[in-house]
Amino acid sequence: MLVRSQGLADTMSRYLIRRIEDNPRIDLRSQTEITALEGSNHLDRVSWRDNVTGEVETRDIRHLFVMAGAIPNTHWLDGCIGLDVNGFIKTGPDLSLEDLDAARWPLARAPYLLETSLPGVFAVGDVRGGSLKRVASAVGEGSIAVAFVHRVLHE
Repeated sequence: MLVRSQGLADTMSRYLIRRIEDNPRIDLRSQTEITALEGSNHLDRVSWRDNVTGEVETRDIRHLFVMAGAIPNTHWLDGCIGLDVNGFIKTGPDLSLEDLDAARWPLARAPYLLETSLPGVFAVGDVRGGSLKRVASAVGEGSIAVAFVHRVLHE
């Protein structure tokens, strides 16, 4: 497990960190980042650099899971749709009357479950405030959002 920062403590619970550290099958390397992915029709090799020592290592690896971070990249939406204090997108019942007034919500109905403060614009997955931060949940939210998009298009 490669971690670009100095460790996991800033972004993960102590319980999960302990489980990772206690698992003999997990080699945790902090201050390390991927420098190359190699392969033609599939992933064959991964290279990474230890940012403390500068040492680069390459291993034959066929699968890679990337967690790009838990901080939403939504600054470009500020002023366009409602965001919470951490930058996550507010949707549905998480939008207060003040949020809707500030956004000049034009409809008589309240926003649908995954609808933002901009009518017809929906947010799902990790970027949504209050999400479970799990792939399966994001997929489910996406299918729900599609149903709401159809409803909005028929209004």
